[in-house]
Amino acid sequence: MAEILVLYYSRGGSTAHMADHIARGVEQAPGARARVRTVPAVSTVCEATAPAVPDEGAPYAELEDLAECDGLILGSPTRFGNMAAPLRYFLDGTASLWLSGALAGKPAAVFTSTGSLHGGQETTLISMMLPLLHHGMFLVGLPYTERALSTTRSGGTPYGASHWAGEDNRTPITEDEALLCRALGKRVAETAMQLIAGRRS
Repeated sequence: MAEILVLYYSRGGSTAHMADHIARGVEQAPGARARVRTVPAVSTVCEATAPAVPDEGAPYAELEDLAECDGLILGSPTRFGNMAAPLRYFLDGTASLWLSGALAGKPAAVFTSTGSLHGGQETTLISMMLPLLHHGMFLVGLPYTERALSTTRSGGTPYGASHWAGEDNRTPITEDEALLCRALGKRVAETAMQLIAGRRS
């Protein structure tokens, strides 16, 4: 069994909806299961603390979730062409995993949602790739053999899944965007299982 960690931050809900589609894609691969986790918001008040368990949605991620996973799919809304601060804050705390090489040799992928159509989807995806490369992970993208990548009129890139949520964050995920989310999840799961099988042979 390969366990794929779908780790994301979502404020308006669009990235969380993408995470659900990606988790479904992971579980389309026989022998794989998704572990869905989120991160808390970063407070501007130093004394403020988030509750240990979120009021709704996925549980908060812990470093053990990363250490135990066979693959990682990382998601964030776009913030000026970059990943959101809460996700960056969480990743900044993974130095112990970097020192031990816990993530080296595992597959990883990225996904994002934006309010504007040309709002920095690709640069946000690349910003999330950088710490994954430092951890020694293998990056998995979306090939153009996925037909939806050529037919989409909203989100979707070869760098990872994306969604155009609109300025009011109410634009639903399109059929093409959902297909690409599921394809990305399945691809990472299948890659993880191939790597596991290769290590055993």
